[in-house]
Amino acid sequence: MENQLTHEASTFINFRDYKFRDPKAHGYRWVDIKHLRLPAESVGGRELLAALIGHEQFRNDYAGGGVLTDGTRHGPYWLELVTPDAYEAVSRKECAHTLWGWANQFGDVPSKLNADLQQEVFDRLAAADHVHYLNGLGDGAVHDWGGVHEDFHEFVLVDRSAGRISLVVAADD
Repeated sequence: MENQLTHEASTFINFRDYKFRDPKAHGYRWVDIKHLRLPAESVGGRELLAALIGHEQFRNDYAGGGVLTDGTRHGPYWLELVTPDAYEAVSRKECAHTLWGWANQFGDVPSKLNADLQQEVFDRLAAADHVHYLNGLGDGAVHDWGGVHEDFHEFVLVDRSAGRISLVVAADD
């Protein structure tokens, strides 16, 4: 099914691009969002997660390397250890709480960043039918330099009415 997920667009929100009261408050944080078109036929959530994990857009170490077609890392984890079972279903409310808490950990974000996060992340979250959270795979799954991220939050938003699955990664480096 990998070939049936089509990458439509990506958005990168770099906190350094916004004016914080404290210039160090951005904390080298960012949000990366990848949107993929769902296949025409209806498939279950587990199959969608497997297709996403198998898609080349998933091969990203989120540490400056970008998408690597032959990559072996996904964020702080070895790619081969990321499976659909590593994700847990969470509510939109739980997802929003985690992401807003992470975004505001050093104080309220600037209004422009708040608006961009609302449009690119939280409006899409509100429309999602299902939300899946990559809930930490344990120390044994962390690759050789995976500790570069202090915080790494990954959510998969499934919006069947829009025919889209969105991979949302909020992290720092």
